[in-house]
Amino acid sequence: MSKIVYVSGTFDLFHRNHLKMIEYGRGLGETLIVGVSTDELVCSYKNPPAVPFEERIAIVEALKYPDVVIPQRSLEHTQRIKDLNIDIFVVGDDWRGKYDYLRDLGVKVFYFPYGAGVSSSNLKERIYDQYRNLIDKSDKHENPDIV
Repeated sequence: MSKIVYVSGTFDLFHRNHLKMIEYGRGLGETLIVGVSTDELVCSYKNPPAVPFEERIAIVEALKYPDVVIPQRSLEHTQRIKDLNIDIFVVGDDWRGKYDYLRDLGVKVFYFPYGAGVSSSNLKERIYDQYRNLIDKSDKHENPDIV
């Protein structure tokens, strides 16, 4: 029997762990569907993505692993699981426990380990910190004497 895998994510500031999670999902079944969270959905629980939805979904569509890429408009997946006959659900381990309820629907749930410190949120924080350091340095430098 063919297994349908659903990988869920925002995929903001696309990085290697995003790719690893999608590749992992590809290896779990015959059909891989990737749900990319819309800007509206992301803004309902955290700061807006740095990369707009249209660009994030285009990046994921360009990958060789997904069979189908769709907008994800909700964090509640019961109906989507039923509508798409999903057998396996994959999401980053920063959501650990959030989707355990899908197991009651007969779905295998995998929380993909993201690895030490690699996430879009961490990347944004590092970029902001580097920017603040540049601003601080430029604001605190001494002006050269004008002759």
